[in-house]
Amino acid sequence: MASESTVDVKAVVKEKYGEAARRAALGKTSCGCGSGEGSCDPITSNLYDASQIGVLPLEAVVASLGCGNPTALAELKAGETVLDLGSGGGIDVLLSARRVGPTGTAYGLDMTDDMLALARENQKKSGLTNVEFLRGEIEHIPLPDNSVDVIISNCVINLSADKDAVLREAFRVLKPGGRFAVSDVVVRGRDVPAEVRRNMELWIGCVAGALEETEYRQKLAAAGFGDVDVEPTRIYRAEDAKAFLESAGLDREGLAESVDGRFMSAFVRATKPGGVKAGPCCAPGCCS
Repeated sequence: MASESTVDVKAVVKEKYGEAARRAALGKTSCGCGSGEGSCDPITSNLYDASQIGVLPLEAVVASLGCGNPTALAELKAGETVLDLGSGGGIDVLLSARRVGPTGTAYGLDMTDDMLALARENQKKSGLTNVEFLRGEIEHIPLPDNSVDVIISNCVINLSADKDAVLREAFRVLKPGGRFAVSDVVVRGRDVPAEVRRNMELWIGCVAGALEETEYRQKLAAAGFGDVDVEPTRIYRAEDAKAFLESAGLDREGLAESVDGRFMSAFVRATKPGGVKAGPCCAPGCCS
């Protein structure tokens, strides 16, 4: 049974991301991770290039609430099956569907009805048919074991109150040799100040729920993953965080220095062991 804190987190996530979906449906942007209009920051701005944005519906672009570009990270191949955890308005699913082509499939998983409705409308506008949006929670993925080649996610895993469950589920649905390739906010070094952890607005803003880098690696390993790598992409400096802290009602001068360089957007990679590896041919008549 879910704990009260887990239920509370999910309720706030649904509310805030539902609001973002409704804004996007009107063509209004939300700058990253559920933050309000006009509060863009260095981690969540300018994540996609013009060639990517140009092939997508406007509503998919303005609904983007991520902190990275996992479709660039994942190196998707034609014919692969890809799953986006917390797919929102569908931007990364639609980009993935183009990369895997008509012989591949791109799934998006989201628990927010407004986001799912927006994503499905964006799919219709895109004309892509190798896409399916699923309703559900990332802690309980509604797909069979060993059914997905690649899992992506864009600044969503940090929002979960049960990250161990998310990583176990990701491992379960990946095929042997499958790739985990997500963008997420990661804490560097020391513990996050308590004032930040307690603030739900910062949790929804992709900060208060972030794992420390070593802990992220340990949790991936505990779920069964190998080849774990965490690559920093963008780093919050004290000056960047001041307006962010002030908007959450916190003492920006008192906290800014304590968070300087402590939060980063990162590519987090891992592999499910057991894939077929290239080696010498040992069929009859092949080996000498």
